[in-house]
Amino acid sequence: MPDDRSAEWGRDDWLRLADHLLESAGAYASPGRARFAFPGRPGGYGSAVDGLEGFARTFLLAGFRIAGANGHGVDELIERYATGIATGTDPSSAERWVRLDEHPQAKVEAASIALILDLTRPWVWDRLAPAVRQRTLDYLAPAVGDPTYPRINWVWFRLVVQTFLRSAGGPWSAAEMAEDLASHDGFERAEGWMSDGPERAYDHYCGWALQLYPVLWSRMAGAADLAAGRRERDLARLDRFLLDAIALIGADGSPLLQGRSLVYRFAAAAPFWAGALAGVPSLSPGRLRHAATSVVRHFAGNGVPDERGLLTLGWHGSWPRLAQSYSGPGSPYWASKGFLGIALPADHPVWTAAAEPLPVESGDVLRAVQAPGWLVAGTRADGVVRVVNHGTDHAAEGSEATDSPLYARLGYSTATAPVLDESGWTAPLDQSVVLIDEAGRHSHRTGLRTLAVRVEGEAGVAGSVAEAHWVDAGEPAADHGSGRLGKARPAGRITVWSVVRGAWEVRLIRVDAEPAATRLRIGGWPVTGAGPATADRAVRVTGGRLTSVLAEACDSGGTTTGITTYDDGGPLGSPVRVPWIDVRVPERGRWTAVLLSLSAAPRPNFPAAAIEAAGDDPELRVRWPDGVRTRSRIATPHK
Repeated sequence: MPDDRSAEWGRDDWLRLADHLLESAGAYASPGRARFAFPGRPGGYGSAVDGLEGFARTFLLAGFRIAGANGHGVDELIERYATGIATGTDPSSAERWVRLDEHPQAKVEAASIALILDLTRPWVWDRLAPAVRQRTLDYLAPAVGDPTYPRINWVWFRLVVQTFLRSAGGPWSAAEMAEDLASHDGFERAEGWMSDGPERAYDHYCGWALQLYPVLWSRMAGAADLAAGRRERDLARLDRFLLDAIALIGADGSPLLQGRSLVYRFAAAAPFWAGALAGVPSLSPGRLRHAATSVVRHFAGNGVPDERGLLTLGWHGSWPRLAQSYSGPGSPYWASKGFLGIALPADHPVWTAAAEPLPVESGDVLRAVQAPGWLVAGTRADGVVRVVNHGTDHAAEGSEATDSPLYARLGYSTATAPVLDESGWTAPLDQSVVLIDEAGRHSHRTGLRTLAVRVEGEAGVAGSVAEAHWVDAGEPAADHGSGRLGKARPAGRITVWSVVRGAWEVRLIRVDAEPAATRLRIGGWPVTGAGPATADRAVRVTGGRLTSVLAEACDSGGTTTGITTYDDGGPLGSPVRVPWIDVRVPERGRWTAVLLSLSAAPRPNFPAAAIEAAGDDPELRVRWPDGVRTRSRIATPHK
């Protein structure tokens, strides 16, 4: 779908794209409209689940479209999905839906169905035949009394279904609804952030699930009394979270390429619409709309949907390896959440207010985000937002799993993707600091401990310590984004500090290694695409418009440098290249310093870094390329 980025999208532009997606998806509906059989290999849960996903997730988009139109001019959509509900809930139909007590994934899809039945009640639910309404209640009823919903964002799937049942005369449990709300509140972390469960699981689920569902749920007919005492707290969480979330969007609209379920693409726009719907005080309606629009337009300008009008498993184009094991051909349509705004009428302030820019469009960004342990550095000159990660690994402190490339890397950005071939799981290199043993195994940092995340004047400072470990991982199990389990043995303690300003990072490393460690290897930013590369004391790799630089800040001795190429290593294209530096394992207590950069400048100037009193608690002095000087005190953790 062509997109002229010189003009801001209005509501009509959003509706055209929504209608295009819905019309294209409709061509793959089964005769009874209960299943959508999109082309592609079946997902890990089989074709019946895939078909249910296709219905439920496109029903989200259709529901937003129907509600925003107040039921006018959308008769075909109403008929399509009403027919599908009648067929899918018919136990005798060949197209019947997988039941909630037959497969766990049906619990996820049931929540979308219940949510939209509530949202479109006058036009869909109220027009269903009484027998169909009863069959629908019977289909949803197994959510009551089911203790198997995982204590992650899935608590909302049980809660939403029971809330609809409560309003429609079905069964429900007050105790279970209270339990699910309490579980959600237990996910709260610092500054409005939510963790997707007890682990350090910070990703897009924080926005498109844990911040979105409270807003939508509170407006359901069956939630009014339960939500009344929660709105103020939930609004405050969302408001604070959005101040960080909006700073994580690149100037080109790209979300951060980090975390699982990235095939949902512009679902990343959902929390900004939630903010508009809830009326958050800190971000204007025009800024929220521009944020959501920027995200969706990023994909619309990069071949999404494809030439058939379909959403595929991938980021821009199709790249099925980006998907987790639970993803099938209909899974990407959870992107429909990013269209929540079309449920709001044309006269809502989010549609009438003037657009306001993203933070990185207005100037350089430097933020410390405490919950995930991130330093956020965005540069207006190239529009790239980078995250330096000292707190997220999709694990608990002390874990001995392998590093997940989706979570445990030291850096992520809106313009790069972590290496996601098999080596990305077993031999971390990009944005990693690893010890290598005599067999060539790379150590892992999962289970790390955050030391600090702060902004000191002109620079951001963050640190973490990991009991690094080599892992002989078994065969890959179901991929839900986490690292892999296996037999682990200690590699040594690695302490890493980052001092960040703009496109640059000075990375300070201290190693207390086991005798089996033979080398210390430091990997830089991965870049995608062909371009010049040089590897001497400073390693430079250019891909597209971006250059990744990795250099020693001081001579460590016995240094080698190199560039590793991955022919199909990520969803942004090929090749993916990663610069790296190898040094001898430093003596205990000695600090190693390197410089890293990711920018559109082909030969950026170097910061000048010096370590003073390089003992347990050194001071790092940096003269940045623009002349600014900073001093940062680095503390060494003690056992």
